[in-house]
Amino acid sequence: MKKIILTAAAVFTFGFANAQDKKMDNNGGQTSEGKWLIEANTGSWTTGNTSFSLLSVDGSDTAWSVGIEGGYFVIKDLAIKAGLGYSDNGFDYTPFNYKIGVKYYIASQFPVGIDFTGTSGDGDNANWIGFQGGYAWFVSDTVSIEPAIRYNATLDENKADNAFQGLIGFALHF
Repeated sequence: MKKIILTAAAVFTFGFANAQDKKMDNNGGQTSEGKWLIEANTGSWTTGNTSFSLLSVDGSDTAWSVGIEGGYFVIKDLAIKAGLGYSDNGFDYTPFNYKIGVKYYIASQFPVGIDFTGTSGDGDNANWIGFQGGYAWFVSDTVSIEPAIRYNATLDENKADNAFQGLIGFALHF
Protein backbone atom coordinates (compact mmCIF):
# COMPACT_ATOMS: atom_id res chain seq x y z
CA MET A 1 0.00 0.00 0.00
CA LYS A 2 2.91 2.35 0.71
CA LYS A 3 4.16 1.89 -2.86
CA ILE A 4 0.75 2.81 -4.29
CA ILE A 5 0.48 5.92 -2.12
CA LEU A 6 4.04 6.99 -2.96
CA THR A 7 3.43 6.40 -6.68
CA ALA A 8 0.21 8.43 -6.58
CA ALA A 9 2.00 11.24 -4.71
CA ALA A 10 4.78 11.25 -7.32
CA VAL A 11 2.27 11.42 -10.19
CA PHE A 12 0.42 14.34 -8.58
CA THR A 13 3.67 16.17 -7.78
CA PHE A 14 4.83 15.77 -11.38
CA GLY A 15 1.45 16.95 -12.70
CA PHE A 16 1.46 19.95 -10.39
CA ALA A 17 5.04 20.89 -11.32
CA ASN A 18 4.20 20.79 -15.03
CA ALA A 19 0.89 22.65 -14.81
CA GLN A 20 0.75 25.83 -16.84
CA ASP A 21 0.77 29.16 -15.00
CA LYS A 22 -2.75 30.47 -14.74
CA LYS A 23 -4.49 33.35 -13.08
CA MET A 24 -5.52 32.75 -9.45
CA ASP A 25 -9.15 32.40 -10.46
CA ASN A 26 -8.47 30.44 -13.64
CA ASN A 27 -11.71 28.46 -13.74
CA GLY A 28 -14.26 31.20 -13.12
CA GLY A 29 -14.34 30.63 -9.38
CA GLN A 30 -16.01 27.20 -9.39
CA THR A 31 -13.85 26.17 -6.43
CA SER A 32 -14.10 29.46 -4.52
CA GLU A 33 -15.01 29.66 -0.85
CA GLY A 34 -18.76 29.43 -0.30
CA LYS A 35 -19.48 27.48 -3.50
CA TRP A 36 -21.33 24.15 -3.58
CA LEU A 37 -20.51 20.94 -5.43
CA ILE A 38 -22.84 18.11 -6.47
CA GLU A 39 -21.08 15.09 -7.91
CA ALA A 40 -21.94 11.74 -9.47
CA ASN A 41 -19.29 9.13 -10.28
CA THR A 42 -19.01 5.88 -12.09
CA GLY A 43 -17.53 3.16 -9.92
CA SER A 44 -17.89 -0.25 -8.39
CA TRP A 45 -20.64 -1.36 -6.04
CA THR A 46 -18.15 -3.67 -4.29
CA THR A 47 -16.48 -0.90 -2.27
CA GLY A 48 -19.54 0.79 -0.86
CA ASN A 49 -19.09 3.71 -3.22
CA THR A 50 -21.69 6.39 -3.66
CA SER A 51 -21.48 5.93 -7.42
CA PHE A 52 -23.37 4.62 -10.41
CA SER A 53 -22.50 1.13 -11.59
CA LEU A 54 -24.05 -1.84 -13.36
CA LEU A 55 -22.67 -5.36 -13.71
CA SER A 56 -24.49 -8.26 -15.32
CA VAL A 57 -23.14 -11.80 -15.44
CA ASP A 58 -24.64 -14.24 -17.97
CA GLY A 59 -27.79 -12.13 -18.13
CA SER A 60 -29.14 -13.60 -14.89
CA ASP A 61 -27.24 -11.99 -11.98
CA THR A 62 -27.13 -8.20 -11.97
CA ALA A 63 -25.34 -5.99 -9.46
CA TRP A 64 -25.90 -2.24 -9.45
CA SER A 65 -25.42 0.88 -7.35
CA VAL A 66 -26.70 4.44 -7.38
CA GLY A 67 -25.53 7.40 -5.33
CA ILE A 68 -24.61 11.04 -5.18
CA GLU A 69 -22.18 13.26 -3.29
CA GLY A 70 -22.29 16.88 -2.25
CA GLY A 71 -19.74 19.28 -0.91
CA TYR A 72 -19.17 22.80 0.32
CA PHE A 73 -15.97 24.81 -0.26
CA VAL A 74 -14.92 26.02 3.18
CA ILE A 75 -11.93 27.84 1.66
CA LYS A 76 -10.76 28.27 -1.92
CA ASP A 77 -10.15 24.84 -3.49
CA LEU A 78 -11.04 22.81 -0.32
CA ALA A 79 -14.45 21.15 -0.08
CA ILE A 80 -15.89 19.07 2.73
CA LYS A 81 -17.97 16.30 1.13
CA ALA A 82 -20.57 13.71 2.07
CA GLY A 83 -22.34 11.10 -0.02
CA LEU A 84 -25.05 8.47 0.16
CA GLY A 85 -25.82 5.51 -2.04
CA TYR A 86 -27.73 2.27 -2.36
CA SER A 87 -26.56 -1.05 -3.84
CA ASP A 88 -27.91 -4.43 -4.83
CA ASN A 89 -25.46 -7.25 -5.47
CA GLY A 90 -28.02 -9.49 -7.16
CA PHE A 91 -28.02 -12.00 -4.29
CA ASP A 92 -30.41 -10.42 -1.77
CA TYR A 93 -27.78 -8.08 -0.27
CA THR A 94 -28.93 -4.46 -0.52
CA PRO A 95 -26.73 -2.19 1.61
CA PHE A 96 -26.73 1.57 2.09
CA ASN A 97 -23.41 3.25 1.34
CA TYR A 98 -21.95 6.39 2.85
CA LYS A 99 -18.93 8.61 2.45
CA ILE A 100 -17.49 11.61 4.29
CA GLY A 101 -14.25 13.35 3.46
CA VAL A 102 -12.42 16.26 1.89
CA LYS A 103 -11.50 17.17 -1.66
CA TYR A 104 -8.77 19.66 -2.54
CA TYR A 105 -8.21 21.11 -6.01
CA ILE A 106 -4.47 21.65 -6.53
CA ALA A 107 -4.07 24.78 -8.69
CA SER A 108 -7.90 24.73 -8.97
CA GLN A 109 -7.51 21.96 -11.57
CA PHE A 110 -6.25 18.70 -10.02
CA PRO A 111 -8.67 17.27 -7.42
CA VAL A 112 -7.23 15.04 -4.70
CA GLY A 113 -9.25 13.62 -1.86
CA ILE A 114 -9.33 11.42 1.18
CA ASP A 115 -12.48 9.98 2.71
CA PHE A 116 -14.04 7.42 4.99
CA THR A 117 -16.36 5.16 2.99
CA GLY A 118 -18.60 2.40 4.23
CA THR A 119 -21.39 0.02 3.46
CA SER A 120 -24.02 -1.21 5.87
CA GLY A 121 -26.77 -3.73 5.30
CA ASP A 122 -28.32 -6.87 6.73
CA GLY A 123 -26.00 -6.74 9.75
CA ASP A 124 -22.90 -6.88 7.54
CA ASN A 125 -20.77 -3.73 7.47
CA ALA A 126 -17.43 -2.87 5.86
CA ASN A 127 -15.34 0.32 5.82
CA TRP A 128 -12.52 1.77 3.74
CA ILE A 129 -10.25 4.80 3.72
CA GLY A 130 -10.22 6.13 0.16
CA PHE A 131 -7.47 8.08 -1.60
CA GLN A 132 -8.36 9.69 -4.90
CA GLY A 133 -6.74 11.99 -7.45
CA GLY A 134 -7.46 13.17 -10.94
CA TYR A 135 -8.01 16.06 -13.30
CA ALA A 136 -10.93 18.51 -13.48
CA TRP A 137 -11.94 19.50 -17.00
CA PHE A 138 -14.30 22.48 -16.64
CA VAL A 139 -16.50 22.23 -19.72
CA SER A 140 -18.56 25.26 -18.62
CA ASP A 141 -18.88 27.64 -15.71
CA THR A 142 -20.97 25.11 -13.77
CA VAL A 143 -19.96 21.65 -15.06
CA SER A 144 -16.75 19.63 -14.77
CA ILE A 145 -15.79 16.16 -15.91
CA GLU A 146 -13.27 14.58 -13.54
CA PRO A 147 -11.48 11.36 -14.51
CA ALA A 148 -9.65 9.95 -11.48
CA ILE A 149 -7.86 7.02 -9.95
CA ARG A 150 -8.82 5.77 -6.50
CA TYR A 151 -7.41 3.37 -3.95
CA ASN A 152 -9.67 1.99 -1.20
CA ALA A 153 -7.76 0.62 1.80
CA THR A 154 -9.97 -1.72 3.81
CA LEU A 155 -10.41 -1.26 7.52
CA ASP A 156 -12.12 -4.67 7.84
CA GLU A 157 -9.79 -7.27 6.31
CA ASN A 158 -12.07 -10.17 7.25
CA LYS A 159 -15.05 -8.54 5.47
CA ALA A 160 -13.62 -6.61 2.51
CA ASP A 161 -10.59 -6.28 0.27
CA ASN A 162 -8.48 -3.34 -0.79
CA ALA A 163 -9.53 -2.02 -4.20
CA PHE A 164 -7.99 0.08 -6.95
CA GLN A 165 -10.40 1.89 -9.30
CA GLY A 166 -10.60 4.13 -12.32
CA LEU A 167 -13.52 6.58 -12.11
CA ILE A 168 -15.18 9.27 -14.17
CA GLY A 169 -16.92 11.97 -12.17
CA PHE A 170 -19.44 14.55 -13.30
CA ALA A 171 -19.77 17.60 -11.08
CA LEU A 172 -22.03 20.63 -10.87
CA HIS A 173 -20.53 23.76 -9.30
CA PHE A 174 -22.73 26.57 -8.04
